[in-house]
Amino acid sequence: MGWKVVGAVVAAALWVHCGIASAAAQYKIVTASERGTYYAIGGDLAKFVAPEADIELEVLPTSGSAANVRHLRYDLGVKFAIVQADVFQAYIDRAADKNPEAANLIRPLRVILPLYNTEIHYIVRADSELNYLHDIRNAKINGGLLGSGAALITHTLYRMMFGGPIPEANASYLSNEEALVKLVTDKSVDVVVVAAGQPAPLVANMKPEAQKLIKLLKFDPAHATSRLPLTTYAPATVRVSSYPNLLTEAFTTISVGAFLVTYDYNLKGTVDSLSRFGRSLCKNFATLQAQGHPKWREVDLKLPELGPGWIYYPPTTREIRACVAEKSKVQAKPVKKCSPEENILGLCK
Repeated sequence: MGWKVVGAVVAAALWVHCGIASAAAQYKIVTASERGTYYAIGGDLAKFVAPEADIELEVLPTSGSAANVRHLRYDLGVKFAIVQADVFQAYIDRAADKNPEAANLIRPLRVILPLYNTEIHYIVRADSELNYLHDIRNAKINGGLLGSGAALITHTLYRMMFGGPIPEANASYLSNEEALVKLVTDKSVDVVVVAAGQPAPLVANMKPEAQKLIKLLKFDPAHATSRLPLTTYAPATVRVSSYPNLLTEAFTTISVGAFLVTYDYNLKGTVDSLSRFGRSLCKNFATLQAQGHPKWREVDLKLPELGPGWIYYPPTTREIRACVAEKSKVQAKPVKKCSPEENILGLCK
């Protein structure tokens, strides 16, 4: 009887051990507002990529890109972040200028995948005299929450265009939702800046009646104030199909790249999990493009060369490149043409 009890205990222990060993890794990805595109992209990764990598991925809303760098660097369980390119570059630049905090934050971070360009939406009242970005000098501007990519791009662009900062009295840091209310009610805000890949849910979900309340500003790449911004940012077309309730014609705005980033992990368990994630990302890429947010159709797995200070994460890079190469071989393999005789004999598959 004693041996039976011991055997049962050992079997139970082995069963528990195996259960623990096979449990999915519990990871988190930091994004932005729940009504933003970054959050939707994180949700797609959790749904279509993480399961095959044996990862349970929790999607966390945040105040945005600058905050995401800190979350990724310091928060337990956060293994992925979506970060705006100019935010990442701003940390690199300040690290190069011998800022120790910036260096500590950014140097261990690694890129998994360049994503897409994020369109910057400048929203004003429908009856506003403002029509272009170069009209916003001295306007009361809400750039989004402190720590958000929208806040950084709002202030960076303003300085680039007008040669100085937004006057302190004209700058606010409310959530997009709060700022939009103020825009159309007490008018204490003139411009609300929303950084989100189109279709941005906050804008796309507006009713047709919103046309009577708000409009979107255009960006003129040929204007003198646009010369310096175009060294960092890129023009982008906002399509009518993205906001059919608001737009009757497409127009040009400005945009900034977004990146999926991680930390330079070297523990075997984490490296293995992230390697599987990279492999699954490539294998399920067609599903992401077909069933995920429309912005996935602008993403490419080619992993282009990065700028100084930007480094790919080797484990995911190896997996993605190997998978892409394998897919290319399969696609390049010539298809044997069946002869009429082989077809008759049932030898064609």
